[in-house]
Amino acid sequence: MSAIIPIRESDLEFDNGTFDSAGFAATALSTWQALAAVIDHTLLKPDATRAQVEALCEQAAKYRFACAMINPIWVPTAVHALAGTGVPVGVVVGFPLGASLVSTLRQEAASVTRLGAREVDMVLPIGQLKSGNHQAVHHAIHAAANVTHYNGAILKVILETCLLTVEEKLRASEIAIHAGADFLKTSTGFSNGGATPADVALLRGVAGARSGVKASGGIRTLADVRTLLEAGANRIGASASVAILKELGAE
Repeated sequence: MSAIIPIRESDLEFDNGTFDSAGFAATALSTWQALAAVIDHTLLKPDATRAQVEALCEQAAKYRFACAMINPIWVPTAVHALAGTGVPVGVVVGFPLGASLVSTLRQEAASVTRLGAREVDMVLPIGQLKSGNHQAVHHAIHAAANVTHYNGAILKVILETCLLTVEEKLRASEIAIHAGADFLKTSTGFSNGGATPADVALLRGVAGARSGVKASGGIRTLADVRTLLEAGANRIGASASVAILKELGAE
């Protein structure tokens, strides 16, 4: 029988520190520059070309986004394009299904961080979570976290909230934090739903100030961003990043 990672009542009552969602949102939305600093500028479509990745990096450097988020194959290209800019490269692993072997996750995380990625977004083992094998979920995240942190990067764990029950979202959030996640993340953007204010608020309720919360999936307008920041996100993942900044006055 698999070990159960308990959700303590205290974990859900903000005794792990509080996060000022309203204050953070107000600061992030005060200027387009402040907003850019909390957006992961994202290009994950399977048919993305080298030219498109290079254009994404050029935009990331111009607007000073939190990172340029790309698929693993493009890490060397993005690292080269962003060299000297101070804008980090972000990359997805175990993506988008959350069905990789732990050894594969570990190797992927090691490879991309050694190549220069500084942020790693992994999909947790969704099927294992829904099967009740919480120890396997913890093991997978912990393995990726160890490698990622050892190589000087941070780990965001994608829950794919649209596929989970409320209980599973709570359980996954607690497991991910205990396993070493730096951020809880809502969605891949490749399933049947994306970020919602309710899910962001739920993730922040579990996290308190212990980890970040990244909202991603279906975020296309400044109004979307405002709602999700006010719900508790402190990082946004979007491919419509430049258009969103232009709504706030960027050129």
